Amino acid sequence: MNDTSAENKKKRQLSFLEWCEALVMGWVIVAVIFSFLFRVILVSGSSMVPTLTNGDRLLVQSIKYTPQRGDIVIVDGYIDYGKPLVKRVIAMEGDTVDIDFATGDVSVNGEVLNEPYIAERTNRAGDIEFPITLGKNQIFVMGDNRNYSEDSRNSDIGCLDRRDILGKAIFRLSPFDKMGRIQ
Repeated sequence: MNDTSAENKKKRQLSFLEWCEALVMGWVIVAVIFSFLFRVILVSGSSMVPTLTNGDRLLVQSIKYTPQRGDIVIVDGYIDYGKPLVKRVIAMEGDTVDIDFATGDVSVNGEVLNEPYIAERTNRAGDIEFPITLGKNQIFVMGDNRNYSEDSRNSDIGCLDRRDILGKAIFRLSPFDKMGRIQ
């Protein structure tokens, strides 16, 4: 074998190893990003219709996130309810929530919420008595499809600990025809 042929073979081997190294590093970076910074969550059920539908895949910001009123959040599945929840934050620590089931109005601290995102007025009650004032680190969540949502109106879920929030849904990844930022 001549020197040129051996040199070319060595260059191809180095090129292949560099390519493998780049591929492995790429996978490591993607794994770190999707393990610590963002998560992908699948919506299960119709409790967030019309905003989100069954089968939507969401990108969730999970690091350095503090829940805010109006955010769509993912609640971890280790809560007593047992399943991950996708719900909207209605109220937070110290807030008083009241629901007038006759008119369908939801009030926080005496102010009726403007809720253009809901499917219909809130007419279905749960087993929680209203008004309710949230304690330390508690949040009150509801689905946008109010009359078909298991949420903080039910004692199975109730007021959640803010630390049970995995993150905020920020982007719909699929279906592709609805891909985009979540409001």
